[in-house]
Amino acid sequence: MDVNTFEPITIVVILGGLIGLMLILGAPIKPIRLVGRGLIKVMLGALGLFIINSFGTFIGFHIPINFVTAAISGFLGIPGMAALLAIDQIVL
Repeated sequence: MDVNTFEPITIVVILGGLIGLMLILGAPIKPIRLVGRGLIKVMLGALGLFIINSFGTFIGFHIPINFVTAAISGFLGIPGMAALLAIDQIVL
């Protein structure tokens, strides 16, 4: 199955399910717990970028979703997403 054939709602449901599963199950060992929290932040960042890109098509901007941009937006939150938008509009 090609990733481009996924509907937007499918992607949101899959990411939401993975985030919920990781939040419910948790991890008993501290290093695994830290990695799990990091992955949750990266997934939330990817979801945030996906939402921005969904609305950004109307305005005319697009931020590529990859591990680096998802990590920036996940760990830095809204300021990170704003920085990515500024870099996309001003620099690139």
